[in-house]
Amino acid sequence: MKRRPTVNRRHSPVQPPGADKGAWLAVLEQGANLLQDKSPMKGFDVYVVGFHCAKCDPHMQMEAHHYCKVVNDDFLQCLIFDGNTSNANLIGIEYIVSEALFESLPANEQSYWHPHNYEVFSGELIAPGIPEAAETAFMKRLVNSYGKTWHTWHTGHHDGDPGDALPMGEAKLMWSFNRLGECDETLKRNRDQAMQVDVDSKARDRQTYLELAHPQRGVNALAGAFSHTQPVPGVEDIDDASHA
Repeated sequence: MKRRPTVNRRHSPVQPPGADKGAWLAVLEQGANLLQDKSPMKGFDVYVVGFHCAKCDPHMQMEAHHYCKVVNDDFLQCLIFDGNTSNANLIGIEYIVSEALFESLPANEQSYWHPHNYEVFSGELIAPGIPEAAETAFMKRLVNSYGKTWHTWHTGHHDGDPGDALPMGEAKLMWSFNRLGECDETLKRNRDQAMQVDVDSKARDRQTYLELAHPQRGVNALAGAFSHTQPVPGVEDIDDASHA
């Protein structure tokens, strides 16, 4: 039997309220496993971990565990959880498109899609438990791509922010970080230590395909929300590039 690689566990910070599971559940699960077709769920097996912030409130930040399905070379769809254990809560969805598909979108639609180059070249986006060559191939595919992400549940940081016990309010459009110093250092440190990630090493390794990077739209979208930040090579707003 092929053994799955070990991935360090990240537990959800929130346990939803409610009664314990009843005996009826065992009957339901047995029937579902025997008779129901779960085809739509097949293929959500590419696992990546990064960080998100709300576009309307960039200091609302959280760890985001993505389970993605590669539909084709230009389009992925992902389920987002607040951890990677059986008690993880489903907190949102993300669609990922290539640069070519993004450029085909109307200008007003493009404002919903965040750029991905910082997540790649900063080393902050990781694909735990797969060989380095496979992670590199996947990260190269994400260069110049964009994501449209909605979170329906803020379950809090892993540093003690309690979040909400249940999904509350409207879904929030999420955004990417695009400069060093935007993502909360405690949030990053907790994830990196728990999952034993050397982000600096990943960032250095990914400089080998910097030549693939193009200026992207949305890099400066949250620039006014943060101070004392630093640029990362390969991450440039298309407006800055055109002015230069």
